[in-house]
Amino acid sequence: MAPLTAAGLAACSSGGGKDPLAGSPYQAGDGVAVNAVGSGGTLDPDKPLEVTAKEGGDALTDVLATDVAGRALRGELSADGQRWRSTSPLAAGVRYTVSISTENEEGAPGRRVLHFETKPAGKKLTVTFGPKQGTYGVGQPITAELSHRVKSPAQRDLVERALKVRTQPWTEGAWHWVDGKELHYRPRDYWPAHATVRVHSALEGLKVREGLYGGSSKPLSMSTGDRIEAVADAGSLEMKFKKNGKVVKSFPITTGKAGFETRNGIKVVLGRESFVRMTSASIGIAAGSADSYDLPVHWATRLTNSGEYIHGAPWSTGDQGVSNVSHGCTGMSTEDARWFFDNVRQGDLVEHVNTEGEDMAPFGNGFGDWNMEWKDWVKGSAVQNEAQQGGARGGTARLRPQV
Repeated sequence: MAPLTAAGLAACSSGGGKDPLAGSPYQAGDGVAVNAVGSGGTLDPDKPLEVTAKEGGDALTDVLATDVAGRALRGELSADGQRWRSTSPLAAGVRYTVSISTENEEGAPGRRVLHFETKPAGKKLTVTFGPKQGTYGVGQPITAELSHRVKSPAQRDLVERALKVRTQPWTEGAWHWVDGKELHYRPRDYWPAHATVRVHSALEGLKVREGLYGGSSKPLSMSTGDRIEAVADAGSLEMKFKKNGKVVKSFPITTGKAGFETRNGIKVVLGRESFVRMTSASIGIAAGSADSYDLPVHWATRLTNSGEYIHGAPWSTGDQGVSNVSHGCTGMSTEDARWFFDNVRQGDLVEHVNTEGEDMAPFGNGFGDWNMEWKDWVKGSAVQNEAQQGGARGGTARLRPQV
């Protein structure tokens, strides 16, 4: 490791009997040195930064090293003032400014400012935020997909703290680790209507682990629309549509029959498809059996990756409001399905109650995040329950239409 000596004026002494602390700090150039690797003062980010005072010269009183993002290195100054050494990892591929304060034998303060760059990282951890920029319902979680798996608690803590969420108005929320490569962010309650949400990564250059540093990631900006909530009751066979807390429309519906019960719980609208061809083979029903079907379906609003929809079902209008006859979807008249389709957007909320089906899972089949209680949600945060200012895409479930 070759020393990089700070070039500049030598320390000058005070004269004329004046108080040495009364004047401006002198340039402490030749009295301090910074370790560097390679030519041009390029440092290895895997090694600590060291500032040393020359033997018999001035003593170090303070060292402040910051990168272009304003992140300061933590460090320790020796008791004799002869050496300062960083105790937190350097960022890779960034420029640092080191402000060094010294003191000579007469107590006069010296100053020196140095600049250096660190070597770029070989392997980079990047983040892909979701959803895409746009306007969404108040139930839309934020997702963060990592390019590399992060396992240890300390590494997850570092990564999570670098994923910044800001909302207007302010909203309490937290990240939750779904697995080593995926995090979700949601508020304690739903997003406020007509809010602005901005998300960015401050990971760039940070050392995550040996050989892996944070890379550049594209930020996300999204907004929310009106608070839209639909409650589908499989017992009363009625759906109530609420806008900003007020019921504006009700529909007779049919949900899953015995053996094909609709899932209970809160779901988030994943998308809308004006036409879907639904076949029983896609959900494992043998062709030619009593439950097989092959149907053209209009005005389909998707709720799960496994194929649960709200859609027009003209073949079951006689059962809507009367009995549950579907294969898991929520069926309604073509006219009602068109109205619902036209009045919802991705991120809006649909809750199914009083079905005899399984509960909607928080992850793996769409956005079931809201089915996890807040106390359990924050347990999935590596930052140990620290609520952050302001936020699933499911795991491996395929898109399989059901009717």
